[in-house]
Amino acid sequence: MIAFLNGILAGKTQDTAFIDVGGIGYAVGMAAGSLAKLPETGERVQVHTHLYVREDAISLFGFLSVEEKNLFLRLNSVSGVGPKVALSALSVFSPQQLVAAITSQDVALVSKIPGVGKKTASRIILELKGSLDADLLGAAAGAAPVGAGSVLQGVADALLSMGFTSAEIEIALKGAPEDADEPVLLQYALKRLGE
Repeated sequence: MIAFLNGILAGKTQDTAFIDVGGIGYAVGMAAGSLAKLPETGERVQVHTHLYVREDAISLFGFLSVEEKNLFLRLNSVSGVGPKVALSALSVFSPQQLVAAITSQDVALVSKIPGVGKKTASRIILELKGSLDADLLGAAAGAAPVGAGSVLQGVADALLSMGFTSAEIEIALKGAPEDADEPVLLQYALKRLGE
């Protein structure tokens, strides 16, 4: 299984990133939000991946965070929800928004995912509602001190766009000064990542 790719972004389309890893080009299906956060073509990028194998197809899907990948896998495990619908869900909602919609049992909101009607939305909620929040949002929610969420999120997004993994970012921001602004936090994180 291919757990992640670390290479050069060779290009991207509306739903696919092309990553050159040692001269081999991988076509990686990604959510719209993740594609938008990728660096410019020609720059280094790292994405977590999931290799999806079916009788008639082999597809590689990419994610900028472990939380996003885990949510994709959970969605994909629901009967009637395939990888395309799971990726659509992550294009419409952030992992946090989708988990909140599922845990609050908001059928109307979950139904906004392209290809998901009320019946499938109800099935997603029924199968996933009790098992999402602790698993998927633990690291992301627990890393931010109270009141510093947006500043830390901005720094985390910047580090993701530089190719660092969610795990590296979480470690780099641990113990960060709570009242610091984004440039100071970014400098703090980069210094820790360089050690």
